[in-house]
Amino acid sequence: MSATAPAPHKPAQEADERLLTTSPLKKLLGRPELGSVVGAVAVFLFFAIVADSFLQANSIATVLYAASTIGIMAVPVALLMIGGEFDLSAGVMVTTSALISSMFSYQMTANVWVGVGVSLLATLAIGVFNGVMLTRTDPPSFIITLGTFLMLTGMNLGFTKLISGTVSTKSISDMEGFSSAKDVFASTITVGGVDFKITIVWWLAMVAVATWILLRTRAGNWIFAVGGGEQAARAVGVPVSKTKIGLYMGVAFGAWVSGQHLLFNYDVVQSGEGVGNELIYIIAAVIGGCLITGGYGSAVGAAVGALIFGMTSKGIVYAEWNPDWFKFFLGAMLLLATLLNAWVRKRAEATK
Repeated sequence: MSATAPAPHKPAQEADERLLTTSPLKKLLGRPELGSVVGAVAVFLFFAIVADSFLQANSIATVLYAASTIGIMAVPVALLMIGGEFDLSAGVMVTTSALISSMFSYQMTANVWVGVGVSLLATLAIGVFNGVMLTRTDPPSFIITLGTFLMLTGMNLGFTKLISGTVSTKSISDMEGFSSAKDVFASTITVGGVDFKITIVWWLAMVAVATWILLRTRAGNWIFAVGGGEQAARAVGVPVSKTKIGLYMGVAFGAWVSGQHLLFNYDVVQSGEGVGNELIYIIAAVIGGCLITGGYGSAVGAAVGALIFGMTSKGIVYAEWNPDWFKFFLGAMLLLATLLNAWVRKRAEATK
């Protein structure tokens, strides 16, 4: 009589983590913009309580306008930071773009749209310059773009005084194409008796396009990969140089849009404008959840960060606080929002 040998015991297979299902709550807590949304709600409730006129429709429109002028630049700056780089020339580049449009139109042609087109090409060229210098040389983006910042600051003042004889450009409001260009970059849309600036439309459009690029395209995967680890990204075939040059061109495009709004909203441009705004764009992106080290963040978060800036700057005015304390209250509000953002993110990471 023969006995049948028992079948060898097979170890239980471990579950593939890629196939694990995640609850909607964990997905929500894992979003980079969650902390900024909580911070934005806190700032909104605060000014809704202390400022009687904050909730009026016209006040909301003013807040959105202030947020949009920051958000148009904060969104591409956020993508650049997700890619692991900075651009300290972003603020001055806005003024450079406006100056090129104005002075080229005034001196070289009778139609402002020609100047607008030349400005677009020149501003994108500045972005390409930053990207190429970064990818072909050793210095970090902080040094490269600091050099660009200083060069553009000097060129803005030097060329403006050389051509116009003053520190501001000549009026171009009587030139052909000014009205149509103003409709595109600086018009007002009335909805329900409330005037909204068209920059809000530009802002929302850039958020939508940037979010689509980050989450739905191969380029978005490249941006996260480059920011997470440049050498590892290059090892798996990511075109690191092209990705970074493209990100700098995105910042340049945002600067062009902001510059054209600056020009066609006020008709003339001061050559010294824009200095210091680059820090505001970076702070808005950080408040929105972007990590300074790269590889993490979202366009929506940067937009919410810009909204916090808009609510804080205008809420102080509507609260009728002493303007001498403006910078203090602005700094305190931004610090609280940032701390709340960091606290929410830590809580979210603890639940993973």
